[in-house]
Order: sequence, then structure tokens, then C-alpha cells
Amino acid sequence: MNFANIFYSAQINTPLGPMVAIADEHKLYLLEFADRRGLEREVERLRLKLKAPVVPGETSPISMLRRELTLYFEGALKEFKTPLYLMGSAFQQQAWQALMRIPYGETRSYLQQASAIGREKAFRAVANANGANQLAIIIPCHRIINTNGELGGYGGGVARKQWLLNHERQHATVCH
Repeated sequence: MNFANIFYSAQINTPLGPMVAIADEHKLYLLEFADRRGLEREVERLRLKLKAPVVPGETSPISMLRRELTLYFEGALKEFKTPLYLMGSAFQQQAWQALMRIPYGETRSYLQQASAIGREKAFRAVANANGANQLAIIIPCHRIINTNGELGGYGGGVARKQWLLNHERQHATVCH
């Protein structure tokens, strides 16, 4: 078989457990915790949508991500530069862009996120878009909490969400 594109998958170990990264030679398509429920289905959907195989390997975006995640977990990085491919509807991409504008160490509610994209009444749709985010940590859906201040859900688990929020708050003022 001759495929126009091949996508590569690598495991990245983090203080919160192993993560799976999938990228081509130019951009990162997926970053998820390896134990996330439904990850296999997510990878298969990605493979089918891209019409390309996913094989073990390392690419430039994965190498860059490894370095950036190391710095992030050391508290020395607050904005990722790894090139991303956002695979989603126009609305989902709008919601994800709003997530990436939330400052490191801060949180917003689903309602605030919906307002940020001019769709105040669409907070449930925003929550669904956050759930479809395939780039954990980089697109920081962990920074979204319930209006009442409770953590709410997180694909990587609430304990990881709490850890990420604490980590970012701790390093927000000292991080460059």
C-alpha cells in the first residue's frame, strides 16, 4: 500500500503518567493520557479521518513536544510552541482558541468561555467542544471550572486536573 501520509505515535512519560502523542512530520494531532477512557477509539477515528496509518515513531513535532512538556512540568514553560493541527468543526476550533487565550495559572467557567467567543447561551456546546479536545494540556481545557467554583470534569481525570491547576498557580508568577 502506498500512503500519502504516515502518522507517528510515541509515548511521553510525565509526572502525571504516560501520554500518547500522534504527529506527522509537521504538526501534532493528538496528545492524551495513555489511560484515558476511549483513547483507542479516538486514535482509530483519527486514523480513519486522515486515511493514513499510525505507526510507532518520532517526528520533529513529537521531539519538540517532549522538550516543552519537560519544561512545562518543571514550571519553566507556560505557552507551547509545538505546531498543532486542530481537527474539529469551526465551532470547536473557536472554543479551543478561547481555551488557549486563558492565561497560565488562571481558570474560567464554561459560561465565561462561551462569552469569550460571543456565544453566551452556548456554554453546553462549549463544554462538549472541550470534551472533544484531542490536545490535553496544550489546549488547556483543565483551566475550565464550573461557575460555582467546583472543578467539573476532565478527560484525564479530576485528580490530574487539580494537579495541573495547582502546578500552574504555583509557577504562574515565576514562569517566563
